[in-house]
Amino acid sequence: MAQPIFFTKPPAAALADIATLTKAQLVDPARGGHVITGLASLDEAGPMHLAFFDNLKYADQLRATKAGACLVSPRFEAEVPEHVAVLRVAQPFRAFVRIAREWHADALRPQSWVSNDGIAPSAIIDPTARLEDGVVVDPLAVIGPDVEIGSGTVIGVGAVIGPGVKIGRDCNVGARTAIQCALIGNNVLIHPGCSIGQDGYGFIFFGPEGHLKVPQTGRVLIQNDVEVGANTTIDRGSLRDTVIGEGTKIDNQVQIGHNVTIGRHCLLAAQIGLAGSLTIGDNVALGAKVGINNHLKIGDGAQVTAMSAVKDDIPPGGRWGGHFAKPTKQWFKEIIAVERLVRDSKADPKDEGRE
Repeated sequence: MAQPIFFTKPPAAALADIATLTKAQLVDPARGGHVITGLASLDEAGPMHLAFFDNLKYADQLRATKAGACLVSPRFEAEVPEHVAVLRVAQPFRAFVRIAREWHADALRPQSWVSNDGIAPSAIIDPTARLEDGVVVDPLAVIGPDVEIGSGTVIGVGAVIGPGVKIGRDCNVGARTAIQCALIGNNVLIHPGCSIGQDGYGFIFFGPEGHLKVPQTGRVLIQNDVEVGANTTIDRGSLRDTVIGEGTKIDNQVQIGHNVTIGRHCLLAAQIGLAGSLTIGDNVALGAKVGINNHLKIGDGAQVTAMSAVKDDIPPGGRWGGHFAKPTKQWFKEIIAVERLVRDSKADPKDEGRE
């Protein structure tokens, strides 16, 4: 069986043209006519592929690569095998992404899963909903009363859009996503299986009547150019809104609690858990599986390493990590001190035979 290709095959291109597109310098101009037909990693590339190198971890792959050409920085240019054409550029990966975006524009944002270009007959749309021209609604999607959806937006298979939800232009709502109590800006990508706008985890615990549920009457506000990964959940606010700032990119399986405010251009990796009423500044980066306690403030530009547990405010520009998280320099010193204690205890003959 032939191997399926899910995205458009890129056009063949001469190395001279690729150098122009990537703003790289072809070190040997005589190779300018060599034709490249695709992109590949160093270990899988063949003579017709373009690859890149910018990490010494993959030096062995560079030495063994069969690629036709490689984007590489001047620092590592001498490491490239002679049979590989060198495209010298300051930032190889950024240049590689530039050409990948040019050749694979169809992979940058999801489209209709069924090649639909209008309203599918099986979609259910309330008569009071208002859809601009150019909205695509895939089969079995449900759009409730008073919903507004802007032109160029795609509503995926089986998605459910609750009453009064507003979705801007050029958005994509993935299959099986459920959205309620939300206002969503333009160019927002929501991948399949997300749940947005459901009530937050709000209770008065252990009262005489049991755990008493607190009404969650806020909203979710998602600003322009946000991306939300698959199976992520964003709770609506209880009194104030839950807010996701412009340009923020959220990975898969992230939990964002009620009343959380996330600033602009933040990066949230997979499986992060954000408890309620957090305030996260602009340009914050959180590694995978970070957990942050409620009612904290994370300052602008802060970074938290993966698998850290945060129980204290982090100042602007802070670099924190660990369990519980603290400034990384302090955390590393403590780790080194503990390791030294362990080594010293093993070296102590008095400890021989002890468990």
